[in-house]
This record gives sequence, C-alpha cells and structure tokens, in this order.
Amino acid sequence: MVIAAAVMAATAISADGAAAKGAAGPVIRQAPAIPSVQTAPPVATAAPVAAPVAKAEAEPVCARLKGVRACVGPDSSSRPGVTVEDTRDDHMHPAVEYYLNGYLGTKYVIHNLGRMGEVRGTREIGKVVTFRAALYRGDRRVSYGRWKTVRNIAKYPVKRDSRTTPAAARAKSEVCTSTKGAASLCFAERHTFVYACDTGADRYQARAEYFVGGDPTTRYEIHQLAGSGTCGKAEHGDLSVSMYRASLFDENRRKGTRLYQYN
Repeated sequence: MVIAAAVMAATAISADGAAAKGAAGPVIRQAPAIPSVQTAPPVATAAPVAAPVAKAEAEPVCARLKGVRACVGPDSSSRPGVTVEDTRDDHMHPAVEYYLNGYLGTKYVIHNLGRMGEVRGTREIGKVVTFRAALYRGDRRVSYGRWKTVRNIAKYPVKRDSRTTPAAARAKSEVCTSTKGAASLCFAERHTFVYACDTGADRYQARAEYFVGGDPTTRYEIHQLAGSGTCGKAEHGDLSVSMYRASLFDENRRKGTRLYQYN
C-alpha cells in the first residue's frame, strides 16, 4: 500500500509538472509574435519623403553672375516666369537674355534698372525657355554667363509666333513706329503684345525697346535676328506699353533709332 501510494504520488507530480510545462510553452512562443513594433518605422519614415519632393518641384532654376541672379520658375515658385535680380550695389545693372520655344530668330532681354535687391521680370514665357544672366554698364554688355534651358515649366505657355510679316503686324496692331525703313515696332493693348519687325534687306537687326505699366525701372527688348520680312513677338498680359522706340543694330552697335515716344 505504501509503495502504491508513492507510485501514485509520483505519477501525480509528474503529470502536474508536465501540465505546467505544457502550459508555459505557448506563452513563450507567443511572445515574439508581436511584429507590429518592427513594421512601424517604415510607416513613419515614408511620410517625410514626399514633402521635400513637392518643395523641389516649385523651386525656380537660376543662373548667376557677380551682381546678377536670373531665374525661370513655375507659378507656384518664389520667382514665377523669367526674372532678374540685382544682387550687387554698383554702377552696373543686371539683365536676363532668353529665347522661347527653341526658336533662335528672336531674342528677348529684360533690363533691371532698379536698386540692389529688387527683382524684375515677366510671367509670359514659353514651353521652353533658354536663358542666361548678363551684366550691363549703360547700353554696353560687360559680361554674361552660360545658357540654361528649362522645359514645361509654364502652366499657360506663350505659343511660338515666327510667321508674322511686318504687314500683318501693322494690321493687327493699334500703334506702329519705325526707323530708317529697316526696323519697326508695333503693339496693341488688348492682351498687350509687341512686335519687332525687320523691314530692310541688310545685315542689321531690328530691335524694339519699350517699358510697360508705367514702370521706368524695367526695360524690355525684342531683338529680331531672322532677317528681312520677319517679326518677333512678346506678350505682356494686362500691362500696357508706356514708352517705346524702334532701333536698328549691327550686333551690339546701334545704327539707327528714334526718340522714345510716350503712349
């Protein structure tokens, strides 16, 4: 009887120990099964990545010289359109020179005649803008940088207009002026546009020089380089022409001009 009781007690203890060991096993195996702590960091790091990308898309593309910062940017950027900033207090002024839509027959120039820190420009740009920064002393260009090209940055790009003849420009415009029968400037002020037309079969280039919106600190130029019978066009939205003249150039040497006229 004593031996039988001992055997039964040992059996009970062995069974209880096995049961306890069996119950603890699943608890230990379930402990590592909490993977949510490890998967949380990828979710947290994914969110900040999108913010810099959106900001970078709104940044303008710029070209710099000593005293000049020229930029081309979308409407949502700090410098929409094509702009030029005076970054140096000296006796020279900055300018931006540019071509639109890959057409090299017409060059545009914006002269910033304001003070240091001031920005000038226009939002009327094409689907493709090729531009560079330049520095002027009076009407003489002192230095210039390398060309840069920006594509598909304008929400409503200006279309290419390279087939307008001088006669067609006069017919579309309200005001025209000319110099020596070789260069003419024409414009209209409903959705303002300005034409510079070459009307002489010679080696000189026609140039329109004008101001818009009554602002004397920004001079716009259209250089028509494609030859006789061609016109270059610029658009200025709701800004009207305030002062203008037609000129004739041999590269950068002025060969003929009229006095500025007020509109």
